[in-house]
Amino acid sequence: MSTQEFNQMLLHNTEFLKPFAITLTRDNEAAKDLYQETLFRALANKDKYNVGTNIKAWLYTIMRNIFINNYRRKAKQATIFDSTPNEFLLSVNKGVVANDAVATLNLKEVKQAIHDLPDIFKHPFLLYFDGYKYHEIAEMLQEPLGTIKSRIHFARKLLKSHIQRF
Repeated sequence: MSTQEFNQMLLHNTEFLKPFAITLTRDNEAAKDLYQETLFRALANKDKYNVGTNIKAWLYTIMRNIFINNYRRKAKQATIFDSTPNEFLLSVNKGVVANDAVATLNLKEVKQAIHDLPDIFKHPFLLYFDGYKYHEIAEMLQEPLGTIKSRIHFARKLLKSHIQRF
């Protein structure tokens, strides 16, 4: 399929995206951004479109995935702006601990539990805890991806059972 044919097919099948974007976002401006991002991604990935398949379903999927990814990204950020003159950035997820001594003891116990893990589980778990993705850990340790996922899972399980004893 030529680029011109793809663009024509895209133009004839995009009007249904606007109401869908408004349904997802419930905000007119955010819907316009979502619509524009969807068309951009469709044009950028036209080589991934299989000729003869339902282009509307393909576009719906692109839009839905963009919306979900943006929603998850915003949920992870969870920050608000304080309107005081200093304009500090506050994190909503910060918890208040009534007694620092209790928190320190609990942290020591968790660190000790992690230290007591067998090395085969401890190293992948610590890398994952530091923010590395599964595939990055697998490359670093030169292990299969499934093995890394399994070891991290078992490390969590061991930590959970060890910490529940307290």
